[in-house]
Amino acid sequence: MENTRARIEAAALFLVVFVLGVVFGAVGVHVWNQRVSGEAATVNTKPTRAQVMEDMRQRLQLTPDQEKQIGAIVDETRARWQVLYAPLDAPREEIRQEGRARMRAILTPDQQTKFDDFLKRLDEQRKKEAEKQTAH
Repeated sequence: MENTRARIEAAALFLVVFVLGVVFGAVGVHVWNQRVSGEAATVNTKPTRAQVMEDMRQRLQLTPDQEKQIGAIVDETRARWQVLYAPLDAPREEIRQEGRARMRAILTPDQQTKFDDFLKRLDEQRKKEAEKQTAH
């Protein structure tokens, strides 16, 4: 009887250690991907108009008239923000390209090719996000 109990306790201890190993391993991989290997974390982009309106509709239980009026205010506010920041687009792109050129200059030819591929994917993602923002 005592031998059986010891086996059960040993099996339970083994199971607990195994589960803890899996948990710590998953957390370690997650931290490694985000902080060490430079894998891009999820970008926190501003919500689309549709997301803002849906959130307000659900949280505030807006009437159709309120929804229409608030939608117009959201559109006007977003347009004003866009006008405000539009003059910064060219200098922002210039700074981006300058930084990329400086980074590229310290890379080996093989690294430069990989860097260019990385930037291509990054630019495509940025373009998709911008299209998504203007579409909503």
